Amino acid sequence: MIEAEDTTLTLPRTLVLVGLMGAGKTCIGRRLAQMAGVPFVDADVEIERAAKRTIAEIFATYGETEFRALERRVMARLLAGRTCVLATGGGAFMAEDTRALIRLHGLSLWLRADLDLLVARTAGRTHRPLLNNGDAREKLAELMAKRHPVYAEADIVFDTLDESQDASALRVRSCLLSYLADHAETDP
Repeated sequence: MIEAEDTTLTLPRTLVLVGLMGAGKTCIGRRLAQMAGVPFVDADVEIERAAKRTIAEIFATYGETEFRALERRVMARLLAGRTCVLATGGGAFMAEDTRALIRLHGLSLWLRADLDLLVARTAGRTHRPLLNNGDAREKLAELMAKRHPVYAEADIVFDTLDESQDASALRVRSCLLSYLADHAETDP
């Protein structure tokens, strides 16, 4: 486990992790929150609490359009709250109004992963509705083509590797510290 005294991280505002499913938003996010001494919040868990249903049930009952509307409302509430590390669902950053809220209230970090890594990390998991039908590799490739240009609007881009979660978190911390030092005078 990461030693807290070696990894201090001060966040000036909520750190919003974006990226495709399997990129490491939850695993890395939990470690970053520990380093920063702030809560870790998983937007998907908050959506499930608000709907009193699982993500899969929301998709099955109401469809993706209604899920995305609920997701935007929950994201707005979370971004208006106290500073935290916030892991978003893979599609949250695709909504222009959500991206605008993130720019206003948060610092966005795209956890970019290659296709092979995403396929390996999501294999055999059934809680990801967008991957439950058809070929997961093909669907992830389609999502990459569609979402990567938008994810590239994130404040920070970080390439995840096939390494331990602690190693990834330490590399992200270093990347964040560099970004914050470079932008200390220009950020509000």
